[in-house]
Amino acid sequence: MKTLKQAIQEAEKKKIAIGHFNVANLEQLKAVAHAGMRLQVPVIVGVSEGERAYLGLHHFRDLVASYNTEHASPHGFRLFINADHTHSLEHVKEAARVGFHAVLFDPLGEARGKGRELSFDDHIAQTRVAVKLVKSINPTILVEGELGYIGGSSEILETVPKGAAVRPEELTRPEDAVRFVRETGVDLLAPAVGNIHGMVKGVGNPPLDIARIREIRKAAGVPLVLHGGSGISDSDFFEAIDAGISVIHISTELRVAWRIGLEHSLKAHPEEVAPYKLMPEALAAMESVVERRLRLFSKL
Repeated sequence: MKTLKQAIQEAEKKKIAIGHFNVANLEQLKAVAHAGMRLQVPVIVGVSEGERAYLGLHHFRDLVASYNTEHASPHGFRLFINADHTHSLEHVKEAARVGFHAVLFDPLGEARGKGRELSFDDHIAQTRVAVKLVKSINPTILVEGELGYIGGSSEILETVPKGAAVRPEELTRPEDAVRFVRETGVDLLAPAVGNIHGMVKGVGNPPLDIARIREIRKAAGVPLVLHGGSGISDSDFFEAIDAGISVIHISTELRVAWRIGLEHSLKAHPEEVAPYKLMPEALAAMESVVERRLRLFSKL
């Protein structure tokens, strides 16, 4: 079976991207797996610290493993798991030991959560430690670093998150990306290129800076990950992939589909109390989102 690194390298060669979907319950995982199996493409399933705490780290790993045991193909479908937005070294170690294929170390998120900023030098120093820790446990695990603040919540927003980098002077600079990658040893880089976490009501999300993506990919020399994919236009996705994006994160869109589907089901069956009879509509709504995104990213 291909490793995640090999899957990303293949995506780069084909000028496509691997879809990354965050999940927090069985239905979301089923939706991602079903769509990936139908299209026979690899998919990354992400769980943040909060999602991991809800699902149970070992339970989540075992559920994904069961899908791979029964349905993975050497040249098609496979689920990879990513410990998304991991703030502490203890949680980094936990994910690596359990068998995750990738870890996003995000000390900036923890610092902002505590009402303080993290200097660039400290960010580099902490990420370097995280990389060494992961590689000492399993050198095949990919470590991702995030450079630039794009907001912290996958939800429906009234406005662009305060402090999010959306103006040209706020975006990740190629020279900073070069230094960050060189001094930390990360395998993947998630830059701020106009993307934000969440979906802005009405006006939509800001456009991506495609030229900046191309500059960063050329300078940094590692595959790029686009966070905050929900709310981005199809045309921006196509251009971003062509410019050097190899993995795209979707979370808010999946959450919205789950809620809308569940609300429709509850209204249609007001007396029903069996979850397995209520969930199919939510599952179908989420599968539609995942399949549409996977088709776009894989150019199918």
